Amino acid sequence: MPPDSSGLPGLGLAAGALAGIKVVDLTRVLGGPYCTMILADHGATVIKVEPPQGDETRDWGPPFREDGESAYFQGVNRNKRSIGLDLATANGKAVLQKLLADADVLIENFKPGTLEKWGLGYEDALSQQFPKLIHCRVTGFGATGPLGGFPGYDAVIQAMSGMLSVNGTPESGPVRVGTPMVDMGTGLNAAIAILMAIIERSRSGLGQFLDITLYDSAVALLHPQGNNYLMSGKAPTITGNAHPNIYPYDTFKAADKDIFLAVGNNGQFAKLVEALGKPALAADARFKDNRNRSENRTALKQELEALLADRDCDPLAMELLRKGVPAGPVNSIPEVMEHPHTIHRQMNVSDGAGYNALGVQAKLSRTPGAARRAPPFFGQDTRAVLAEAGFGEAEIDGLIQDGVALTERRR
Repeated sequence: MPPDSSGLPGLGLAAGALAGIKVVDLTRVLGGPYCTMILADHGATVIKVEPPQGDETRDWGPPFREDGESAYFQGVNRNKRSIGLDLATANGKAVLQKLLADADVLIENFKPGTLEKWGLGYEDALSQQFPKLIHCRVTGFGATGPLGGFPGYDAVIQAMSGMLSVNGTPESGPVRVGTPMVDMGTGLNAAIAILMAIIERSRSGLGQFLDITLYDSAVALLHPQGNNYLMSGKAPTITGNAHPNIYPYDTFKAADKDIFLAVGNNGQFAKLVEALGKPALAADARFKDNRNRSENRTALKQELEALLADRDCDPLAMELLRKGVPAGPVNSIPEVMEHPHTIHRQMNVSDGAGYNALGVQAKLSRTPGAARRAPPFFGQDTRAVLAEAGFGEAEIDGLIQDGVALTERRR
Protein backbone atom coordinates (compact mmCIF):
# COMPACT_ATOMS: atom_id res chain seq x y z
CA MET A 1 0.00 0.00 0.00
CA PRO A 2 1.19 3.58 -0.55
CA PRO A 3 2.72 5.21 2.52
CA ASP A 4 0.36 7.37 4.56
CA SER A 5 2.67 10.01 5.98
CA SER A 6 6.23 8.73 6.12
CA GLY A 7 7.33 11.03 3.34
CA LEU A 8 9.44 10.17 0.32
CA PRO A 9 13.24 10.13 0.54
CA GLY A 10 15.07 13.39 -0.01
CA LEU A 11 12.16 15.73 0.70
CA GLY A 12 11.10 17.42 3.91
CA LEU A 13 7.94 16.88 5.89
CA ALA A 14 7.15 20.51 6.72
CA ALA A 15 3.45 21.30 6.78
CA GLY A 16 3.56 23.30 3.57
CA ALA A 17 2.36 26.77 2.65
CA LEU A 18 -1.22 25.56 2.02
CA ALA A 19 -1.64 23.53 5.22
CA GLY A 20 -5.21 23.91 6.43
CA ILE A 21 -6.69 24.36 2.94
CA LYS A 22 -9.17 21.64 2.00
CA VAL A 23 -9.76 20.87 -1.67
CA VAL A 24 -12.51 18.62 -3.00
CA ASP A 25 -11.21 17.42 -6.35
CA LEU A 26 -13.70 16.03 -8.87
CA THR A 27 -11.28 16.23 -11.80
CA ARG A 28 -9.91 13.43 -13.93
CA VAL A 29 -7.18 12.92 -16.53
CA LEU A 30 -4.53 15.68 -16.49
CA GLY A 31 -5.21 19.44 -16.25
CA GLY A 32 -7.26 19.33 -13.04
CA PRO A 33 -5.23 16.57 -11.35
CA TYR A 34 -1.98 18.42 -12.16
CA CYS A 35 -3.42 21.54 -10.51
CA THR A 36 -4.50 19.70 -7.39
CA MET A 37 -1.19 17.84 -7.11
CA ILE A 38 0.58 21.21 -6.99
CA LEU A 39 -1.77 22.31 -4.19
CA ALA A 40 -1.28 19.00 -2.39
CA ASP A 41 2.51 19.17 -2.76
CA HIS A 42 2.36 22.40 -0.76
CA GLY A 43 0.23 21.07 2.06
CA ALA A 44 -3.39 21.33 0.96
CA THR A 45 -5.63 18.41 1.94
CA VAL A 46 -6.90 17.13 -1.41
CA ILE A 47 -9.76 14.64 -1.49
CA LYS A 48 -9.85 13.06 -4.92
CA VAL A 49 -13.46 12.07 -5.56
CA GLU A 50 -13.43 9.42 -8.29
CA PRO A 51 -16.42 8.11 -10.24
CA PRO A 52 -17.26 4.41 -9.79
CA GLN A 53 -15.05 3.41 -12.72
CA GLY A 54 -12.17 5.50 -11.35
CA ASP A 55 -9.99 8.07 -13.08
CA GLU A 56 -9.49 6.53 -16.52
CA THR A 57 -5.80 7.43 -16.54
CA ARG A 58 -5.28 4.57 -14.08
CA ASP A 59 -5.56 2.43 -17.23
CA TRP A 60 -3.40 4.58 -19.54
CA GLY A 61 -0.28 2.62 -20.29
CA PRO A 62 2.05 0.88 -20.47
CA PRO A 63 4.06 1.30 -18.36
CA PHE A 64 2.26 -0.13 -15.34
CA ARG A 65 3.54 -1.12 -11.93
CA GLU A 66 3.18 -4.72 -10.83
CA ASP A 67 0.02 -3.75 -8.92
CA GLY A 68 -1.52 -2.36 -12.12
CA GLU A 69 -1.13 1.36 -11.41
CA SER A 70 -0.11 3.39 -14.48
CA ALA A 71 2.81 5.79 -14.63
CA TYR A 72 0.42 8.35 -16.15
CA PHE A 73 -1.88 8.34 -13.13
CA GLN A 74 0.99 8.12 -10.67
CA GLY A 75 2.63 11.19 -12.19
CA VAL A 76 -0.07 13.69 -11.19
CA ASN A 77 -1.89 12.26 -8.17
CA ARG A 78 0.49 12.06 -5.21
CA ASN A 79 -0.32 13.55 -1.81
CA LYS A 80 -4.06 13.00 -2.36
CA ARG A 81 -6.71 10.86 -0.71
CA SER A 82 -9.09 8.85 -2.89
CA ILE A 83 -12.79 8.25 -2.32
CA GLY A 84 -15.04 6.47 -4.79
CA LEU A 85 -18.43 8.17 -5.10
CA ASP A 86 -21.35 7.77 -7.50
CA LEU A 87 -22.55 11.34 -8.05
CA ALA A 88 -25.32 10.12 -10.33
CA THR A 89 -27.22 9.09 -7.20
CA ALA A 90 -29.08 11.38 -4.82
CA ASN A 91 -27.14 10.00 -1.87
CA GLY A 92 -23.86 10.54 -3.73
CA LYS A 93 -24.73 14.21 -4.20
CA ALA A 94 -25.65 14.45 -0.52
CA VAL A 95 -22.26 13.02 0.44
CA LEU A 96 -20.54 15.55 -1.83
CA GLN A 97 -22.41 18.40 -0.14
CA LYS A 98 -21.29 17.13 3.24
CA LEU A 99 -17.67 17.07 2.02
CA LEU A 100 -18.07 20.66 0.83
CA ALA A 101 -19.35 21.90 4.20
CA ASP A 102 -15.84 22.70 5.41
CA ALA A 103 -14.03 22.81 2.06
CA ASP A 104 -12.15 25.83 0.76
CA VAL A 105 -12.05 24.79 -2.89
CA LEU A 106 -14.10 22.67 -5.24
CA ILE A 107 -12.43 21.90 -8.56
CA GLU A 108 -14.11 19.92 -11.33
CA ASN A 109 -13.84 19.35 -15.06
CA PHE A 110 -17.32 18.15 -15.92
CA LYS A 111 -18.98 19.26 -19.14
CA PRO A 112 -20.51 22.71 -18.53
CA GLY A 113 -24.00 22.38 -17.12
CA THR A 114 -23.43 19.03 -15.39
CA LEU A 115 -23.43 20.34 -11.82
CA GLU A 116 -26.30 22.67 -12.66
CA LYS A 117 -28.29 19.65 -13.91
CA TRP A 118 -27.60 17.95 -10.59
CA GLY A 119 -28.81 20.98 -8.64
CA LEU A 120 -25.25 21.85 -7.60
CA GLY A 121 -24.54 24.86 -9.82
CA TYR A 122 -22.41 27.61 -8.32
CA GLU A 123 -24.80 30.55 -8.74
CA ASP A 124 -28.02 28.80 -7.76
CA ALA A 125 -26.79 26.40 -5.10
CA LEU A 126 -23.18 26.23 -4.00
CA SER A 127 -22.60 29.96 -3.53
CA GLN A 128 -25.76 30.12 -1.43
CA GLN A 129 -24.94 27.10 0.72
CA PHE A 130 -21.21 27.73 0.99
CA PRO A 131 -20.50 31.44 0.46
CA LYS A 132 -16.78 31.05 1.19
CA LEU A 133 -16.33 28.21 -1.31
CA ILE A 134 -14.05 28.78 -4.30
CA HIS A 135 -15.42 26.79 -7.25
CA CYS A 136 -12.92 26.21 -10.06
CA ARG A 137 -14.22 24.73 -13.29
CA VAL A 138 -11.76 23.46 -15.91
CA THR A 139 -13.29 22.95 -19.36
CA GLY A 140 -12.26 22.87 -22.98
CA PHE A 141 -13.89 26.09 -24.17
CA GLY A 142 -16.09 27.41 -21.37
CA ALA A 143 -19.88 27.35 -21.24
CA THR A 144 -20.69 30.12 -23.73
CA GLY A 145 -19.58 31.39 -27.13
CA PRO A 146 -19.41 29.61 -30.51
CA LEU A 147 -17.46 26.68 -29.03
CA GLY A 148 -19.01 26.78 -25.57
CA GLY A 149 -19.83 23.40 -24.10
CA PHE A 150 -17.72 21.31 -26.46
CA PRO A 151 -15.26 18.89 -24.84
CA GLY A 152 -11.58 19.79 -24.93
CA TYR A 153 -8.55 17.60 -25.51
CA ASP A 154 -4.95 18.76 -25.41
CA ALA A 155 -3.90 17.80 -28.94
CA VAL A 156 -7.14 19.02 -30.51
CA ILE A 157 -6.80 22.40 -28.81
CA GLN A 158 -3.11 22.56 -29.76
CA ALA A 159 -4.40 22.32 -33.33
CA MET A 160 -7.34 24.71 -32.94
CA SER A 161 -5.35 27.35 -31.05
CA GLY A 162 -2.61 27.65 -33.68
CA MET A 163 0.04 26.03 -31.51
CA LEU A 164 0.62 23.25 -34.03
CA SER A 165 0.95 25.77 -36.85
CA VAL A 166 4.16 27.19 -35.37
CA ASN A 167 5.65 23.89 -34.18
CA GLY A 168 7.61 21.64 -36.49
CA THR A 169 9.79 22.30 -39.53
CA PRO A 170 9.00 23.39 -43.08
CA GLU A 171 9.64 19.76 -44.07
CA SER A 172 7.49 18.17 -41.37
CA GLY A 173 4.65 20.64 -41.41
CA PRO A 174 2.65 21.32 -38.21
CA VAL A 175 3.60 18.98 -35.35
CA ARG A 176 2.00 18.45 -31.95
CA VAL A 177 4.10 19.62 -29.02
CA GLY A 178 5.32 16.34 -27.53
CA THR A 179 4.32 17.08 -23.94
CA PRO A 180 0.69 18.02 -23.19
CA MET A 181 1.45 21.71 -22.73
CA VAL A 182 -2.19 22.81 -23.00
CA ASP A 183 -3.43 20.47 -20.27
CA MET A 184 -0.53 21.22 -17.96
CA GLY A 185 -0.58 24.96 -18.69
CA THR A 186 -4.28 24.94 -17.85
CA GLY A 187 -3.51 23.12 -14.60
CA LEU A 188 -0.99 25.80 -13.72
CA ASN A 189 -3.49 28.55 -14.56
CA ALA A 190 -6.10 26.85 -12.37
CA ALA A 191 -3.66 26.64 -9.46
CA ILE A 192 -2.72 30.31 -9.85
CA ALA A 193 -6.38 31.35 -10.02
CA ILE A 194 -7.23 29.33 -6.90
CA LEU A 195 -4.39 30.94 -4.96
CA MET A 196 -5.49 34.41 -6.10
CA ALA A 197 -9.05 33.67 -5.02
CA ILE A 198 -7.85 32.43 -1.61
CA ILE A 199 -5.93 35.68 -1.12
CA GLU A 200 -8.93 37.78 -2.18
CA ARG A 201 -11.21 35.80 0.13
CA SER A 202 -9.03 36.84 3.07
CA ARG A 203 -10.19 40.42 2.35
CA SER A 204 -13.80 39.92 1.28
CA GLY A 205 -14.71 36.76 3.16
CA LEU A 206 -16.31 35.42 -0.01
CA GLY A 207 -15.55 32.67 -2.47
CA GLN A 208 -16.04 32.97 -6.22
CA PHE A 209 -16.36 31.01 -9.46
CA LEU A 210 -13.22 30.45 -11.54
CA ASP A 211 -13.69 29.77 -15.25
CA ILE A 212 -10.49 28.16 -16.56
CA THR A 213 -10.37 26.78 -20.10
CA LEU A 214 -7.88 24.86 -22.21
CA TYR A 215 -8.60 27.14 -25.16
CA ASP A 216 -7.79 30.36 -23.26
CA SER A 217 -4.66 28.79 -21.82
CA ALA A 218 -3.44 27.69 -25.24
CA VAL A 219 -4.06 31.06 -26.87
CA ALA A 220 -2.30 32.82 -23.98
CA LEU A 221 0.76 30.64 -24.61
CA LEU A 222 1.13 31.92 -28.19
CA HIS A 223 4.06 34.18 -27.35
CA PRO A 224 5.80 35.60 -29.26
CA GLN A 225 4.05 34.41 -32.42
CA GLY A 226 0.59 35.66 -31.45
CA ASN A 227 1.89 39.07 -30.41
CA ASN A 228 4.10 39.26 -33.51
CA TYR A 229 1.00 38.77 -35.65
CA LEU A 230 -1.06 41.32 -33.73
CA MET A 231 1.65 43.92 -34.33
CA SER A 232 2.68 43.09 -37.90
CA GLY A 233 -0.39 41.49 -39.44
CA LYS A 234 1.90 38.82 -40.90
CA ALA A 235 1.11 35.18 -40.26
CA PRO A 236 3.96 33.42 -38.41
CA THR A 237 5.72 30.60 -40.21
CA ILE A 238 7.18 27.36 -38.92
CA THR A 239 10.81 27.90 -37.93
CA GLY A 240 11.70 24.51 -36.49
CA ASN A 241 13.86 24.89 -33.40
CA ALA A 242 14.79 28.46 -34.30
CA HIS A 243 13.31 31.48 -32.53
CA PRO A 244 11.30 33.77 -34.82
CA ASN A 245 12.80 36.96 -33.36
CA ILE A 246 16.32 36.05 -32.18
CA TYR A 247 19.36 34.39 -33.77
CA PRO A 248 21.38 32.28 -33.14
CA TYR A 249 18.61 30.70 -31.05
CA ASP A 250 18.46 27.23 -32.54
CA THR A 251 19.88 23.72 -32.51
CA PHE A 252 23.24 23.21 -34.17
CA LYS A 253 25.09 20.02 -35.07
CA ALA A 254 28.19 19.39 -32.97
CA ALA A 255 30.56 16.45 -33.37
CA ASP A 256 28.53 13.95 -31.33
CA LYS A 257 25.03 15.42 -30.86
CA ASP A 258 23.05 18.62 -31.21
CA ILE A 259 23.66 21.65 -29.04
CA PHE A 260 21.17 24.45 -28.45
CA LEU A 261 22.50 28.00 -28.53
CA ALA A 262 20.28 30.79 -27.16
CA VAL A 263 22.22 33.96 -27.91
CA GLY A 264 20.15 37.01 -27.07
CA ASN A 265 22.55 39.96 -27.39
CA ASN A 266 25.74 41.20 -29.03
CA GLY A 267 27.91 40.52 -26.00
CA GLN A 268 26.88 36.88 -25.88
CA PHE A 269 27.47 36.53 -29.61
CA ALA A 270 30.99 37.95 -29.33
CA LYS A 271 31.79 35.49 -26.52
CA LEU A 272 30.37 32.62 -28.57
CA VAL A 273 32.42 33.20 -31.70
CA GLU A 274 35.54 33.87 -29.62
CA ALA A 275 35.07 30.53 -27.84
CA LEU A 276 34.62 28.84 -31.20
CA GLY A 277 37.85 30.34 -32.52
CA LYS A 278 36.52 32.86 -35.02
CA PRO A 279 36.03 36.21 -33.19
CA ALA A 280 35.95 38.10 -36.50
CA LEU A 281 32.36 36.95 -37.02
CA ALA A 282 31.23 39.44 -34.38
CA ALA A 283 32.41 42.29 -36.62
CA ASP A 284 30.96 40.79 -39.83
CA ALA A 285 28.34 43.22 -41.18
CA ARG A 286 25.92 40.32 -41.72
CA PHE A 287 26.03 39.45 -38.01
CA LYS A 288 26.74 42.74 -36.22
CA ASP A 289 23.43 42.83 -34.33
CA ASN A 290 20.37 40.68 -33.75
CA ARG A 291 18.42 42.15 -36.65
CA ASN A 292 21.20 41.32 -39.09
CA ARG A 293 21.80 37.91 -37.57
CA SER A 294 18.08 37.11 -37.85
CA GLU A 295 17.96 38.25 -41.46
CA ASN A 296 21.08 36.23 -42.33
CA ARG A 297 20.37 33.19 -40.18
CA THR A 298 21.02 30.62 -42.93
CA ALA A 299 24.53 31.93 -43.55
CA LEU A 300 25.21 32.21 -39.82
CA LYS A 301 24.08 28.65 -39.18
CA GLN A 302 26.49 27.40 -41.83
CA GLU A 303 29.34 29.36 -40.25
CA LEU A 304 28.61 28.10 -36.76
CA GLU A 305 28.12 24.45 -37.72
CA ALA A 306 31.47 24.50 -39.53
CA LEU A 307 33.08 25.64 -36.26
CA LEU A 308 31.14 23.08 -34.21
CA ALA A 309 31.90 20.09 -36.42
CA ASP A 310 34.88 18.90 -34.35
CA ARG A 311 33.61 19.94 -30.90
CA ASP A 312 31.87 17.48 -28.54
CA CYS A 313 28.60 18.85 -27.27
CA ASP A 314 28.63 18.34 -23.47
CA PRO A 315 32.06 19.84 -22.67
CA LEU A 316 31.47 22.67 -25.12
CA ALA A 317 28.10 23.51 -23.54
CA MET A 318 29.72 23.71 -20.09
CA GLU A 319 32.53 25.89 -21.45
CA LEU A 320 30.03 28.28 -23.03
CA LEU A 321 27.91 28.44 -19.88
CA ARG A 322 30.97 29.35 -17.84
CA LYS A 323 31.69 32.15 -20.32
CA GLY A 324 28.13 33.50 -20.02
CA VAL A 325 26.79 32.10 -23.29
CA PRO A 326 23.42 30.30 -22.92
CA ALA A 327 23.93 26.82 -24.35
CA GLY A 328 22.89 23.27 -23.58
CA PRO A 329 23.00 19.76 -25.01
CA VAL A 330 19.85 18.32 -26.53
CA ASN A 331 19.42 15.59 -23.92
CA SER A 332 17.25 12.49 -23.94
CA ILE A 333 14.77 11.86 -21.11
CA PRO A 334 17.04 9.17 -19.56
CA GLU A 335 19.96 11.61 -19.63
CA VAL A 336 17.84 14.23 -17.85
CA MET A 337 16.51 11.84 -15.20
CA GLU A 338 20.05 10.61 -14.42
CA HIS A 339 21.71 14.05 -14.59
CA PRO A 340 23.47 15.08 -11.36
CA HIS A 341 21.67 18.43 -11.36
CA THR A 342 18.25 16.75 -11.63
CA ILE A 343 19.19 14.66 -8.61
CA HIS A 344 20.62 17.66 -6.76
CA ARG A 345 17.40 19.61 -7.32
CA GLN A 346 15.33 16.59 -6.15
CA MET A 347 13.40 16.61 -9.41
CA ASN A 348 12.83 12.89 -9.33
CA VAL A 349 11.50 11.17 -6.22
CA SER A 350 10.93 7.59 -5.17
CA ASP A 351 9.52 5.80 -2.15
CA GLY A 352 11.62 2.72 -2.82
CA ALA A 353 8.47 0.64 -3.22
CA GLY A 354 7.54 1.27 -6.83
CA TYR A 355 6.56 4.93 -6.81
CA ASN A 356 8.92 6.96 -8.99
CA ALA A 357 7.92 10.36 -10.32
CA LEU A 358 8.97 13.90 -11.08
CA GLY A 359 9.73 16.13 -8.10
CA VAL A 360 8.28 19.34 -6.68
CA GLN A 361 9.16 22.30 -8.90
CA ALA A 362 8.47 25.28 -6.59
CA LYS A 363 11.05 25.54 -3.80
CA LEU A 364 9.92 27.55 -0.74
CA SER A 365 12.47 28.11 2.01
CA ARG A 366 10.33 28.03 5.19
CA THR A 367 7.41 25.94 3.96
CA PRO A 368 8.83 23.62 1.31
CA GLY A 369 6.57 21.45 -0.76
CA ALA A 370 7.12 17.71 -0.57
CA ALA A 371 6.10 14.38 -2.00
CA ARG A 372 4.71 13.17 1.31
CA ARG A 373 2.46 10.36 0.16
CA ALA A 374 2.42 8.17 -2.93
CA PRO A 375 -0.70 8.33 -5.14
CA PRO A 376 -3.66 6.50 -3.61
CA PHE A 377 -5.28 3.35 -4.84
CA PHE A 378 -8.90 3.80 -5.89
CA GLY A 379 -11.13 4.28 -2.84
CA GLN A 380 -8.21 3.81 -0.47
CA ASP A 381 -9.52 6.54 1.83
CA THR A 382 -13.27 6.18 1.30
CA ARG A 383 -14.06 4.98 4.80
CA ALA A 384 -11.72 7.44 6.55
CA VAL A 385 -12.96 10.47 4.56
CA LEU A 386 -16.62 9.60 5.21
CA ALA A 387 -15.93 9.13 8.92
CA GLU A 388 -14.21 12.52 9.09
CA ALA A 389 -17.25 14.04 7.36
CA GLY A 390 -19.46 12.80 10.20
CA PHE A 391 -20.86 9.54 8.85
CA GLY A 392 -21.21 6.70 11.33
CA GLU A 393 -19.86 3.23 10.71
CA ALA A 394 -23.30 1.81 9.90
CA GLU A 395 -24.01 4.68 7.48
CA ILE A 396 -20.69 4.09 5.74
CA ASP A 397 -21.40 0.38 5.43
CA GLY A 398 -24.79 1.23 3.92
CA LEU A 399 -23.34 3.69 1.41
CA ILE A 400 -20.81 1.10 0.29
CA GLN A 401 -23.38 -1.68 0.17
CA ASP A 402 -25.67 0.49 -1.96
CA GLY A 403 -22.87 1.35 -4.39
CA VAL A 404 -22.97 5.04 -3.54
CA ALA A 405 -19.51 5.04 -1.99
CA LEU A 406 -16.89 2.66 -3.30
CA THR A 407 -13.64 1.12 -2.13
CA GLU A 408 -13.06 -0.85 -5.34
CA ARG A 409 -13.51 0.18 -8.96
CA ARG A 410 -16.71 -0.78 -10.71
CA ARG A 411 -15.69 -2.69 -13.82
